[in-house]
Amino acid sequence: MLLPDFRVRQRDYLLEISRAITQELDLEKLLGRILAISIEMLAGQAGLIALRDEEENWSIPVSHGLTDAFLKYLVPYLSEISKAEDPDQFELLEIHRRLRDLARQASRGLLNGTVIPLITHQSVVGVIFLFRSYSDTFSANDRALLRSFADQAAIAVQNAQLYSQSVQSRQRLDALLDSVADGILILSPSQVIERCNPALERLLSLSTEKIQGKPHDQVIRWVKRSTNLTLEQAIAGGWPLTPHAHLYVEGDLSIGDSLPPLPVGITYAPLMSDENVLLNIIATVRDISHFRQAEELKSTFVSVVSHELKTPLALIKGYVSTLRREDAKWDRAVVKDSLEIIEEEADRLANLVEDLLDASRLQANNLAIKRSDVLLSDLARHTAERMQTQTSLHTILVDFPEDFPVILADEHRMNQVLTNLIGNAIKYSPGGEIKVTGQVRPDIVIVCVTDQGPGIAQSDIPHIFDRFYRSTGAARNTKGVGLGLYLTKAIVEAHGGKIWADPETGKGARICFLLPRQEEID
Repeated sequence: MLLPDFRVRQRDYLLEISRAITQELDLEKLLGRILAISIEMLAGQAGLIALRDEEENWSIPVSHGLTDAFLKYLVPYLSEISKAEDPDQFELLEIHRRLRDLARQASRGLLNGTVIPLITHQSVVGVIFLFRSYSDTFSANDRALLRSFADQAAIAVQNAQLYSQSVQSRQRLDALLDSVADGILILSPSQVIERCNPALERLLSLSTEKIQGKPHDQVIRWVKRSTNLTLEQAIAGGWPLTPHAHLYVEGDLSIGDSLPPLPVGITYAPLMSDENVLLNIIATVRDISHFRQAEELKSTFVSVVSHELKTPLALIKGYVSTLRREDAKWDRAVVKDSLEIIEEEADRLANLVEDLLDASRLQANNLAIKRSDVLLSDLARHTAERMQTQTSLHTILVDFPEDFPVILADEHRMNQVLTNLIGNAIKYSPGGEIKVTGQVRPDIVIVCVTDQGPGIAQSDIPHIFDRFYRSTGAARNTKGVGLGLYLTKAIVEAHGGKIWADPETGKGARICFLLPRQEEID
C-alpha cells in the first residue's frame, strides 16, 4: 500500500509532467525529466527511454546510470528485436527478457529490471526500462506507477511528432509559396490578407508589411477590368456557392504613382470546411504583360503582313489587267517596264514568304545551317554589286583587308545576312555612302555595315532584333514586317557569333557582327 505522502509526490510529479508537456517543445529534455522522476519514484539506479521511428529504427534519446558502451551495443540489438515475427505478440516480452540478461552480463550489479511500452495510436513507439540493484521483483503497484509515467512519455512523443509534422508542413508550404513564380495571397473570409509570397511583393513593388494585415481592396486596386465583378462584388452576390467555385478577374492594377499599371489575371479559389463554411480564399496573381504583348504582336503581324502582301499583289494584278486590255495597244517599252515591275513585286512576295518560313523554322528550332568554306570579303563584294543596282542614291563601298581569312559558314545564309544589312542601310538612309568593312582578330572576324542616315534611336536599340519589331518612324516611312534583323541575328548566332548595333544617333546606323574563325588544320 502506497503511503499518503508518496501518493502526493506521485500526483505532484504527474502534474509537473502534464504541465511540461504543454509548455516544453524539447522532447529530449522532457523525456529526461520523466526518466529521472521514474527512477526516483521506484528507487531505481539506472534506466533508459528508447524510441522507434517510422522506419523501425531505434534510438536512445535519454538514459541514466548506463555506460555509453552498453547503450551503443543496445541500439542495434533493439532494431534486431523489432524485426521479429509477429512483434505485437511477443516483442515487449522479448525486449524485457533480453534487457535484463544484458544488464546482468554488463556486471553493473543491476539484478532486476522492468520494461513498459510507450503506446500512441495503438502502436509501440518506444519503451521505458528501469533497473534497480536489489532482487525484489517490481510489484504491480510499481508497474502501475511506471505505466502512468510511460503514458505521459507517450503523450510527449505524440505531441513532438505532431509538432514535427506541423513544422514540416509549414516548411513545405513556405518552400512552395517562395518558389511559385505567380503572386499568392491567402485571405481570411472577411477579405483581410493573412499571407503573401515574395513573388507578389515583386509584382506589386510592395513590402510584406504593406500587404499582410491589409484589406484586399486596399492592395488589389483596379485601374480597369475586362471582367465585370471584383472579388468584393462577387462575395456580396453570394460567392462561392460551391466548394469548387473559382472566380477569375483580369485587368490592370495600380502599383504606385510612378509606375505604369500592371496587367494581371487573378484567380480566386475558396477553401471550404467539411461543413461548407468558407475558411480562406486563395488568390493567384499572374502577370499577363507577355500575353498582352503577344496578342498585340499577333494583331500587328496580321495587319502588317496583310498590307505587305496586298501591296505587291495589287500592283501585279493592276499591271496584268492593264496589259490584258483588248481596247489598247502597248508599245514594247511599256510592256517591258510593266513586266519588270511585275517581276520585282513577285520577287518581293517570294522574299516575304521565305522570311515568314524562316521565322517559323526558327520557332521550331529547325533553321538549317550547311557549312562550307566561305570568303566573306568576296561574298560582300558580290552582294554589294547586286544591291547597287537597286539604288541610284547610294554608293556601296566594300573594304576588307587582303589577308581576310576563309571561315566555315553557310554561304547562302551569310548572303542573306549581308543582303538584309545592306538592304536596311538603303531603306533607312536618304542617300550617301554605305560602307561594308571587315576586321580580322586572332579568334574572330568582324563585319560592319555603316550608312549615313539618321541612325538608330537609343530607345530602339534593345528591340531592333526582336521579331516583328519596327520603330514608329520606320513603320510610317518604309515597307517591311520587321523580320530582317530578327532572322539576321538568328543566323549569326547559329554560327556561334554575335551581332550588335552601335548607339550613335545622328551619325548613321552601324550594325556589326562577329563570327569565329575556322581553325587551321595542320
